[in-house]
Amino acid sequence: MNDDRRDGITRRKVLALGGAVSAALLAEGGLGAARVLAAEPELPQIPRRVLGKTGKKIPILLMGGDGGFDKVFDPRLAEGLRFGLDYVDAADCYAGGTCETSLGAFLKRASARDKMWITSKSDAHDPAGFAKTVDQSLARLGTTYVDLMFLHNLGDARHLNPELAATVAKLKEQGKIRHFGFSTHTGNVVEMLHLAAKTPWVEAVMFRYNFRKYGDKELNAAMDAAHAAGVGLIAMKTQGSEAERDAWKQFQQNGRWTKHQAVLKSVWSDARITAAVSGMDTLDKLRQNIAAAVDKSDLTAAEEGEIQRYAALTRSLACDGCDQHCGAAMRGHGGEAGAQPQIADTLRYLMYHDTYGRTDRARELFATLPAPARDLARLDFGPASRACPHGVDVAALMQRAVTVLA
Repeated sequence: MNDDRRDGITRRKVLALGGAVSAALLAEGGLGAARVLAAEPELPQIPRRVLGKTGKKIPILLMGGDGGFDKVFDPRLAEGLRFGLDYVDAADCYAGGTCETSLGAFLKRASARDKMWITSKSDAHDPAGFAKTVDQSLARLGTTYVDLMFLHNLGDARHLNPELAATVAKLKEQGKIRHFGFSTHTGNVVEMLHLAAKTPWVEAVMFRYNFRKYGDKELNAAMDAAHAAGVGLIAMKTQGSEAERDAWKQFQQNGRWTKHQAVLKSVWSDARITAAVSGMDTLDKLRQNIAAAVDKSDLTAAEEGEIQRYAALTRSLACDGCDQHCGAAMRGHGGEAGAQPQIADTLRYLMYHDTYGRTDRARELFATLPAPARDLARLDFGPASRACPHGVDVAALMQRAVTVLA
């Protein structure tokens, strides 16, 4: 593999330095965290960009917390800090509710609160519930404030109302949150981005964005509007993972970067995007992503071409979460009100199971769906398959979900 020098440091050296840091942390069990975190100032730093109207610079690579962290001391967090990865994306529900407490344990043990940007999210979208979640999150994190608080997976525009605006303003006055926004990965991402552009008190949005959506004119127009309005844009689900376990192996590496690194670098090439969040559940994945982030070279035309080839090759394997097509097609076919299957959510959980290997998490999430939405074997999903604009075999995938998630 090519190991060209970039700004005086090689990709191999980035990985070696990362390995040295993690080895030291593991050997000391985190006891020497403060010393390790203060060492080796010559390490290459992840580039930073301004997060919209917050006016604050954050790294282009963010640490996703959905998979949780070690409950005593997570070396991935410490190693990330050495390279400037000081932004952690948490939520009240991540890792069965343990994400925030584990992150809080790290902050305390490493005395790292003033070194890190902490974002958390609320599954409660009403004003009172949102305020309550903020207090609960602060208690779990062991801090007096979070840098950014999101409404988690917002899909209903009605929640961005004057009552919530007043609650957000009050929480800011109390010093509990510094900035506000929302995450969204439902079928109406375009609508939600336009809404953010028209809502002055929304400072940032984290949304589903990957290489299969680059040519989507409606999405690009919505991104343009939000960016022009000063809304900080954070990309999530950038890997564009498919329901088929080993589909990623069809990516033909014709340069220095793996599929996982290449798609991150492709997202970062979009000047509208401030950062991309990644669930790096191992030190190796963390080091690989850091190597891609600190390298300042652009993807070659051949590498960009392979991303597009791969996108076309796997298009029918990836659900876009657009329930407005497949869900609507099921009405009158056993998917009546009160018994409507939640196809997009179910396929997302199936992807967690098949692609990420997170069996327990996938089943845990599936179990939270209403009982009628989990009774999949009774339905014929042929209409949903025919309605999918991308040719996804919804029927086959939902049958697999019956087998592995129920």
